[in-house]
This record gives sequence, C-alpha cells and structure tokens, in this order.
Amino acid sequence: MGTAAAVPDETHATTHLAVEGEFGFFMIDSGCNPILRIRDAGLDLDRLGGLILTHFHPDHVATVPIFLMDTWLLGRRAPLPIYGLQDVVDRYNIMMDLFRRDEWPGFFDTPCRVVPEKTGALVFEDDDFRVTAAPVKHVVPNIGLRIENKDSGGVVAYSSDTSPCDTMVELARNADILIHEAAESTPGHSSAAQAGEVAHRAGARRLVLIHYRPAPHKYDRWIEEAAETFGGPVELGQDLATYEF
Repeated sequence: MGTAAAVPDETHATTHLAVEGEFGFFMIDSGCNPILRIRDAGLDLDRLGGLILTHFHPDHVATVPIFLMDTWLLGRRAPLPIYGLQDVVDRYNIMMDLFRRDEWPGFFDTPCRVVPEKTGALVFEDDDFRVTAAPVKHVVPNIGLRIENKDSGGVVAYSSDTSPCDTMVELARNADILIHEAAESTPGHSSAAQAGEVAHRAGARRLVLIHYRPAPHKYDRWIEEAAETFGGPVELGQDLATYEF
C-alpha cells in the first residue's frame, strides 16, 4: 500500500501493507491515507478484519484516527481489532482519547489485543492466515511478522523497521517472500545489503525491499547490493504492487 520511509513523495506513500485472503483482509500499519490506497487496490473496506500496528512512530500510526473515523463515517459498525505490543496499545488509546472517540456517536468497538514481546508470539489466527511476531531491533518497541497462508502453505515475513537481528532471521526462515526495510544502516534500520544478508541467513526465496527513501538514482545500486549479499532474486517494492504467496 506504501513503500516509503518517513518522507513520502508523489508516488510513494509511507510504508503500510494489506494482506488479503479468501475471507477478508487485514492491514499492517497506517501510512498516509489508507482509505484511498484501499480503494486504489480494489479492496472492499467491508472485508477489513483487523489492524496490526508494529510500533508507535508517526509514519506508521499517525493516520490511524482518520482511518478509523473515515471507516466509521462510511458505515462500519462491526468491531475492528487492533493488535500491537503493550507499548503500542497504551499509546494508541491515549491518541484516540485525544480525539475524543467516546463522543463519536455509534463508533464501532476497537478491541485491543496485546501481542506478547517474545519470539513466536501469536498475533491472530483466522480461516485464512496464522500470524506470529517477534521483537525486532528498533529505537522503540517493535515487532516483525510472519504470515502463513493456511490454504497454500505459503509464507511472507515482514521486518517492519529494524537493524539486522536474529529474531528477524527466525521469522523469515524459509519464507517464500521476505519484505525487509532498506532505509539505511543507522541505529534501528537496515541497508539494502543488510536486508540481503538477513534473507540469505533465513533461506528466504525472494527479497522485496521496502521502507526506503524515494531516490531513483540509487534504486539500481540498492538492488545490486542486496542481490550480492542475498544470492537470490531481489526487487524494490512499489506502491500497490501485489505479491501472491
């Protein structure tokens, strides 16, 4: 749904994802304006089953209030679960209280499901997917995700924002697709080459770089750097791209 790091441009929204199965879809984070991206992707908002918030940084959560308000104004009344670490849930509730959600008449429930801060923690399981998490190495509490398709057996792993770490390697073990951030090699982030190293260690089959700075003159170099350390197929994620697994 979006692939940029904190600063978007005309063709790159900040990083957020939608995962769709036979029975519905769920969102991972809330970048820029998810309502517009959901429409652009051809998804049916009525089939939205939940929202995972990986960590509480503005480029991942700042649009949650308008996303939920728009969803309510468009007629949703069914509960929408919110999943995240205790730190995220606590801050999410503070943020929503600032917007006086209790005064929105008929606003749907958003029950919060706390994800334990441990490797292999179950986020949720439904008829389509089993989603597990592990803490990753960022500057605030954060989780990476492993998404298993219960119908096909396919697996996607998503790093969120992180420095290279063993827990991400385990989440991505033998994954069909690893979606890994490639902002740069700074505390709490990874370079494209480091993303390739994680993919190689995990035995992932395919690497998609995400959460990068829109800088077209560097795209080819980043792909080359990741391919050199990974040894497998690498591509730069693009907004509204679709990946089957």
